[in-house]
Order: sequence, then structure tokens, then C-alpha cells
Amino acid sequence: MRAVVQRVKRGRVSVDSKTVAEIGKGFVVLLGIGPSDTPAIAAELARKIAYLRVFEDEAGKMNRSLLDIGGEAIVVSQFTLYANTRKGNRPSFTEAAPPEIAQPLVETFAACLRGYNIATQTGIFGAHMMVEIVNDGPVTIQFEA
Repeated sequence: MRAVVQRVKRGRVSVDSKTVAEIGKGFVVLLGIGPSDTPAIAAELARKIAYLRVFEDEAGKMNRSLLDIGGEAIVVSQFTLYANTRKGNRPSFTEAAPPEIAQPLVETFAACLRGYNIATQTGIFGAHMMVEIVNDGPVTIQFEA
């Protein structure tokens, strides 16, 4: 499982010009699923992201988590995080999990974030999405679980 977490002032996901998810301060999580990923891996990654301390405290230090600030999250399925670019100019996505494995694990991951009382929305799995991110910092953290 791979995730790119962006600390945002706001984020929005649209499909066919309709907003399907919108948040203020928090994280936009681009989430890629591999074929050997499991619900346990999704739960552990959600825990790490919920407790990730990249929000500033009173002293201006990145010392607060999404939980500490009452932030929100958008989870966007992103199979392209498994792009293989070793050969040629056209990436291969054969290392990404097929939709029947990936979709339930994206939903599990989002549900795990909600289990921490983080207001969590999602994009639409398999749809062509427009993702708007106002990256705060910018702060972007990669995870591989």
C-alpha cells in the first residue's frame, strides 16, 4: 500500500463537474493498493496517518496530528502510485491491485480513519476525478506499507 499525504488548507474532488468531496484544513490522501495488501495493512497505515505530526503547534513546530487539530481527510484511490517507469516512456500499472481487491481496501482505509473520529470523505473509485489541492507548506509525505 502506498500513500501520498498532502497537508492542505482545503481540498476538493469533482466528477463530471460535480463536487463529490470537499474539506478544509487536513489531509488529501492519494492511496494506491498493491495486490498483496490486506485490511490489516490498511488499518495500520490509517493509524500512522491519523497520528502523523505535521501541523504546527503554538511555537510553530510541526508537532500536531490530524487528531490534535480536528482536521478532515479526503481519500482518493490512485492506482498510478504503482506505475512502473523502468522501461520506455509509457508507465506500466501491472503492479497495482485489480479493482476487486483495491476498492474494498480503499473503503477499509477510509473507514479506519473515520474510526479515529476524523471526518473522512472519498473520491469515486474508478472515476475520472479532478482533484484540487491547496497544499499547505507545501507538506507532502510518502508512505509505503
